[in-house]
Amino acid sequence: MERRQRQSRTGATGGTVVTGLMAWVCLTATALATTGCSPDRPTGRPAPAPTTAPATAPASADARPAADPVPVLRGAADALVGAGSSKARTSMEMATGGTRVTIRGEGVYDFTRRLGELRVRLPQDPAGQDERRPITELLAPGALFMKNRGAGVPADKWVRVETAGLPDGNLVTGGATDPFAAAEVLRGTREARYVGETEVDGTAVRHYRGTADLALAAKNAGEGGRGALDAAAKGFATPEVPFEVFLDDAGRIRKVQHRFSYDGGRETGAVAVASTTLLYDFGAPVEVELPERADIYAGRIAEE
Repeated sequence: MERRQRQSRTGATGGTVVTGLMAWVCLTATALATTGCSPDRPTGRPAPAPTTAPATAPASADARPAADPVPVLRGAADALVGAGSSKARTSMEMATGGTRVTIRGEGVYDFTRRLGELRVRLPQDPAGQDERRPITELLAPGALFMKNRGAGVPADKWVRVETAGLPDGNLVTGGATDPFAAAEVLRGTREARYVGETEVDGTAVRHYRGTADLALAAKNAGEGGRGALDAAAKGFATPEVPFEVFLDDAGRIRKVQHRFSYDGGRETGAVAVASTTLLYDFGAPVEVELPERADIYAGRIAEE
């Protein structure tokens, strides 16, 4: 399948735009507690399953159960690079103080260039009024660009955030874990076991369960993701991340779930975050153009 890809300018830094980020984005349970946002409770409806039939591609890795699955899982990110690109669905559930909120996203990702685009949907307004506009997120090495969110940000402007400057490395702040970052977390696999064979969206997969160490993941990660993972190792309540992952016969991730523990501070306490990423339709065309410097908002974001 012919793949169309465009990598453009990375643009400027956001200046003081990071100020108040956790407040205005309202995508983490910490923000929910500190800004007074009151998300609706989950509907209980599962995320729609991908309907596109997965592309068949030559196996770039061997995911067959081995005596030690750790090397297989540490190499899962490399298998995605070999696949080139895919479509993605994301789901992030946060729980704190007896309140749960689920945020969903959908988009595409280029694993060779570490460029992606997701449309992230916030929960419905708790007052039952207008449905929140989806946030468009552009993912790039070391940076997160967001549009359609933030009090005082012009509608035609983007917000740029340095992921290495976030206490969680953007594993949870954006409301969706960067698909390649989700794979690179597995580079820090300390222990894992093979659970058995099953299916994800009709594709035969092998199920593994284990624990990754974010500090080790940062050490083993590529240059583009090392800074963010290192920040996450220092910013989370614990660098240990339990995970479940499902690999196809080519060693590619079809589904991965991480469970993070985020320190929300004195008022919030520990925040439990479950992040799930589904990958499908490998080889899908990806066209991502990063904003020009003039299109990036450099002002202060007000709290909503």
